[in-house]
Amino acid sequence: MIMNRLAIRATAVAGFFFLSAAPGLMRAQVAQPAVVQPPRMVSPAARPMRDTRITDEFAGLKFTEEQKAKIDEIHRRTATRKDVVVKSEKLDADQKEAMIAGLGRMERSEIAKLLTPEQQREVLKRARAVQAVAQEKNQSRPQ
Repeated sequence: MIMNRLAIRATAVAGFFFLSAAPGLMRAQVAQPAVVQPPRMVSPAARPMRDTRITDEFAGLKFTEEQKAKIDEIHRRTATRKDVVVKSEKLDADQKEAMIAGLGRMERSEIAKLLTPEQQREVLKRARAVQAVAQEKNQSRPQ
C-alpha cells in the first residue's frame, strides 16, 4: 500500500517534469526557425481555372440520353461539394486546392463508370497517347 502511494507520487512527479520540460526540448530540436508565409488570399467565389463540364478525356464521346442525365447529376453534386470547399473558412488555400483537385478526380471516376466498354477503350487510348507525349517531353529535356 505504501509502495503504491510512493509509485503514484513518483509517476506524478516524473510526468510533471516531462510535461514542463517538453516545450523546451521541442524548441531545442528545431535547427532553423520556420519561415512563416503569409496566407494566400482566395476569393470565396474562386473557381478552378478549368471548366469541370468539359474534360479532355471525355470530349467527343457520344453519350446516350441516360448517360447525359447521370453525368449532369454528377456535375451538380460535384459543383455543390466544390462550392462548400471554396467557402470553407477552416481550410487554407493549399487545402482547398487539393480538395478541389480530389473532387475533380472523383467526378471523372464516376463518369468513367458510366461509359460503355467501347467508350472506355477510347478514353484509355487517349490517356495512353497523353502519357506517351508526356514521357517523350520528359526524356527530351536536358538534365
